[in-house]
Amino acid sequence: MNNAIMLGIFWHLVGAASAACFYAPFKQVKNWSWETMWSIGGFVSWLILPWAVSYVLLPDFWQYYGSFNAATLLPVFLFGAMWGIGNINYGLTMRYLGMSMGIGIAIGITLIIGTLMTPLLQGRFELLFGTAGGRMSLLGVLVALIGVLIVSYAGLLKERAMGIRAEEFNLKKGLLLAVMCGIFSAGMSFAMDAAKPMHEAAGALGLDPLYVALPSYVVIMGGGALINLGYCFIRLATLKNLSVKADFSLPKRLLVINVLFSMLAGLMWYLQFFFYAWGHAKIPAQYDYMSWMLHMSFYVLCGGIVGLLLKEWKCGTRKPVAVLCIGCLVIILAANIVGMGMAS
Repeated sequence: MNNAIMLGIFWHLVGAASAACFYAPFKQVKNWSWETMWSIGGFVSWLILPWAVSYVLLPDFWQYYGSFNAATLLPVFLFGAMWGIGNINYGLTMRYLGMSMGIGIAIGITLIIGTLMTPLLQGRFELLFGTAGGRMSLLGVLVALIGVLIVSYAGLLKERAMGIRAEEFNLKKGLLLAVMCGIFSAGMSFAMDAAKPMHEAAGALGLDPLYVALPSYVVIMGGGALINLGYCFIRLATLKNLSVKADFSLPKRLLVINVLFSMLAGLMWYLQFFFYAWGHAKIPAQYDYMSWMLHMSFYVLCGGIVGLLLKEWKCGTRKPVAVLCIGCLVIILAANIVGMGMAS
């Protein structure tokens, strides 16, 4: 495995670690509705940071985006909106299935669809099944899926040991939402593929390969912002138990703390895809579809590790932790298999 591929895998790990930790600041927000908290964080992660970073990177911000026609930008935006729908369904999946089962199904589905559909739709079927590297990469995807399921099973054991149950457990509704979440969340992978002309144009302007994907986030995350913020605003405007006025009538000190923690969560959320772009840049072009598999499997891996560090796995029995460790090792093995496949 060459150094570039190893570095790419490392940056995907860094991005996934940021994704696994981003919700921690939200837990410090007090007396706010989820919709207000999510909207503040979303403004930072989906709008402010993508625009600010792109403005700094591009020689001429407006000329760059004006150089693309609707045929280029619309698919990128729509795939971003598709991914935004997946974000909303993710939270609902957790409500009806619980964290362990919800993560196992939703992440498992999006890992497979986001990784394999891109090369299949591009007609690169032969690359997947007709080359040694492709077959090795497919094996890595399978091993990663097994690792995700093992970690999810560990979470299920923990929930049972601690007597935790989904807020409104509903198997039928939860499974439907988990499948929808898995499918729609893969929109980010599709958006990155659709945005390749934008990446190439950024490279032609002299941007470092590590940064060429970042300007496309203005469009991708704009689609996600439309869905997420629209959902939050509609709820805030129509539900009687929610009130923006009440959220912002808190004492000034608490209000400032809530805003700062929400903004910090938004920053950490954005950083996952900032480093995703770095990792993506180091993956060989013929295997770029593997970026999604690395990101999603590392997200589950880092989520388990963060849970251990925060002592969330103290449940009176060692079996859940043992199973979690096995799952984490399997995901690490999967990353190595994928790396060897890309290097072959």
